Amino acid sequence: MSKLSMSDVVADFGAVTAAADRIAARALRTPVKQSERLNQALGCQVYLKCENLQRSGSFKFRGACNALLQLSPEQRAQGVVTVSSGNHGAALAAAGQLLGVQVTVGVANNASPVKRSNMLKHGARIIPIEPGMAAREAFLAGQQAQNAIIIPPYDHPDIIAGQGSAALQLLEEYPQLWGVVTPLGGGGLLSGSALVAEHYGAFCYGIEPELASDGKQSLIKGEIQPAMPPTSICDGLLTSLGKHTFAIIKEKVSDILVVSDAQVTAAQELVEATTGMWIEPSSATVIAALQRYPELFCDKSVGVILSGGNAALR
Repeated sequence: MSKLSMSDVVADFGAVTAAADRIAARALRTPVKQSERLNQALGCQVYLKCENLQRSGSFKFRGACNALLQLSPEQRAQGVVTVSSGNHGAALAAAGQLLGVQVTVGVANNASPVKRSNMLKHGARIIPIEPGMAAREAFLAGQQAQNAIIIPPYDHPDIIAGQGSAALQLLEEYPQLWGVVTPLGGGGLLSGSALVAEHYGAFCYGIEPELASDGKQSLIKGEIQPAMPPTSICDGLLTSLGKHTFAIIKEKVSDILVVSDAQVTAAQELVEATTGMWIEPSSATVIAALQRYPELFCDKSVGVILSGGNAALR
């Protein structure tokens, strides 16, 4: 992650299986749920990997735990620093509580109150920063200048490997799936899932909001595009791809699909009506995509990663 913090392992399928073994005693093996009503509404067989039920409320705990477990005792004693819109910060703090690591998080001053509260609940020390990628990068640069141990939200092989363990569990249980669909922000979850999907011979799609479609544009142009202004309701996806994640995505992901914020809101309501679960907008993008692109998903068996449930109740 920084030169101080992590070994530069290669993110491949072997790294995912190793991460799954490493975190097995601490990360929950979340359930895979099905709803016949949801299947009928979407016109396909949907297998919901419920990472909204993971520790700290999102898949992010997997990568955070995998990262911290590979620090030395001296590094753990020093504590670690990150930036987050909420889920990575809470996940890192939750893993830090289990492992005795103090976690400091640079958090945009307009971050979701629910996610801010979740970070504090798990013991994070929060430092307010301005919204946007420029402020994130400036904060991390300042921390690194003070020799802080940086654990980035997505762009490191150890994070990618940890996030991929969700798709690994899904495909271990249902190896016949036609494909796996995940939200796309910085690409840790998507790139990790793509490594697993390739091993099982499944397709892999990333989903992002139209108002934050830099990933789609990066795929089209063949190079990483900057994040768009943070206007989408999908607050967990408002970041640009990283060099590690993009390298995997452009090689192994079938496509990146986009959905509107209105479609995301409708998808949230559909999931609640058919499963009783209230998921966050970023997580609902995958369901919105199954609705928007029936020509692609109709009659298929599709695994979807419900990435998180940290959303304000209505």
